[in-house]
Amino acid sequence: MHQETGLIATVAISFVFAAVLGYCADRLRLPPLVGYLFAGIFMGPFTPGFVADTELASQLAEMGVILLMFGVGLHFSASDLLAVRGIAVPGAIGQILLATLLGVGLGKLWGWSLGAGIVFGLSLSVASTVVLLKALEERNLINTAGGRVAVGWLIVEDLAMVLALVLLPALAELLGGHASDTWHGVDLPLWITIALTLLKVAGFAAMAIFLGPRIVPWLLTLIARTGSRELFTLAVLAIALGIAFGSAAIFGVSFALGAFFAGVVMSESHLSHRAAADSLPLQNAFSVLFFVSVGMLFDPSIILRQPLAVIGALALIIIGKAVISFAIVTLLRYPIGMGLTAAGGLAQIGEFSFILAGLGVSLGLLPQEGQDLILAAAILSITLNPLVIFVAEKLNRQIKVKWPRIYEGYGRKNQDILARELEKIRALGEERARQHHLRIQQLVDTFPLFSEVGEDALEELLLLFNPKLASPGERVIRRGDRGDSMYFISSGAVEVRLASGAVRLEPGAFFGEMALLSGGRRTADIIAVDFCQFEVLERRDFNMFMSRHPNLRAVVSEMAQKRTEMNVLRQQWEKSMDLS
Repeated sequence: MHQETGLIATVAISFVFAAVLGYCADRLRLPPLVGYLFAGIFMGPFTPGFVADTELASQLAEMGVILLMFGVGLHFSASDLLAVRGIAVPGAIGQILLATLLGVGLGKLWGWSLGAGIVFGLSLSVASTVVLLKALEERNLINTAGGRVAVGWLIVEDLAMVLALVLLPALAELLGGHASDTWHGVDLPLWITIALTLLKVAGFAAMAIFLGPRIVPWLLTLIARTGSRELFTLAVLAIALGIAFGSAAIFGVSFALGAFFAGVVMSESHLSHRAAADSLPLQNAFSVLFFVSVGMLFDPSIILRQPLAVIGALALIIIGKAVISFAIVTLLRYPIGMGLTAAGGLAQIGEFSFILAGLGVSLGLLPQEGQDLILAAAILSITLNPLVIFVAEKLNRQIKVKWPRIYEGYGRKNQDILARELEKIRALGEERARQHHLRIQQLVDTFPLFSEVGEDALEELLLLFNPKLASPGERVIRRGDRGDSMYFISSGAVEVRLASGAVRLEPGAFFGEMALLSGGRRTADIIAVDFCQFEVLERRDFNMFMSRHPNLRAVVSEMAQKRTEMNVLRQQWEKSMDLS
């Protein structure tokens, strides 16, 4: 294979292996993620056969991390998190602390340093977003109280891991590793180093929070108004990757943190759902490459060389984390069923575990065998997660049958409070969706010709429209001017003043299209006779939109032709009346 085709070979073979093994995993009722990891194992240097370029794969994996974190930020909902904060925040933090302590304990048994134990415990404490959401969706639990709590719990875990990614390089030397490149040659006390790190993160966060919501939504709207789907997708990716790279270059924070904030900022835009939909295919593709590259790092012989260590790590994830999750939920006096949902769904590890393990090895904190143990535990815990959730559901049913009074009564008060909070958020979301749908419906009701196009096109049209007001007596269009826009009357009325007389147009009518279609000049004066509100479509937007909707253009052209014929007939009639 020629060197210049190494990237193509790595990507192509990764996709082929991942597609085949992902399908096999799905047929075995396992998450496709398991197949992607095994694809990487088969392509890695520890198994016979084709060996991919691990250096290229690691760079592709970095892109996968950026897009994964961008997706997490894009779906981050502050309102959802605030609703479940009473259980998600203490639950996630408590689980991370206790699981990390158990990881440190296991590390001590194996003779590891404190730093290695901390990285190991942190890696085992955080669950996979992909796996959890997939499991909840398959069981229709994503919108239940238990599902919302599990997702909120996971968001807090993700935020804590983002902070860990920022602090680990600063604390590496203190924990027995070596400083990252960012801190080489900097002779500062530890507390100043940590303070500078946090100050940089705070500065970046402040810029993202205060400037981002003012710039990014405006930029997305500007790009969306071009009507170019590929340009909009390109803009979304440019914002995600640009903020991620800029944050690393200017503020010294990780790509992952920059990408996360890029997603959070973009989520504030009314176009966030479109940004998510357009970027999803690339997120999925590069996340596959990320998991494949992680599989390449895994040495399967670790299972034979250190079976007890693998079992210990797996027991911490499945048993330790499940028990901790359930205990925290019940101690906070929330329902037993909610505790079992959290226990089953969070008893696995994934994306952040791989990122933390890789960072730990690069900083000299975690030995290579520690990364192999984490990868082995991840693959096994993800594979066994459906079984763990099945056991949790079965246990939930048994408790409900055997002790119905305890099951129904325990945590009822907090459950009712949480249910009311979630209902408010659900109602608010439905109201926003209803208002958006109502606006589109009003557009169709006012202008029946738009019934020819679908809802996506109507959303695009709302972006293209420029509102304009006119007072009675104001000249809206002057005869002889060059046609530069088309007007739709939302309210009020205008008079079209021709040489042959005046024609009144009211809400639902439009004017100005004839000059746009013919390329000629305006043929009449148009005067507002009431307080008017127009939706104006500029020439460029008119041509672009009509080119993508030829049926609508045909309707407008037909109506313009009828108007022209009527004007001609009116002129002929008035001329004949004058002659008579």
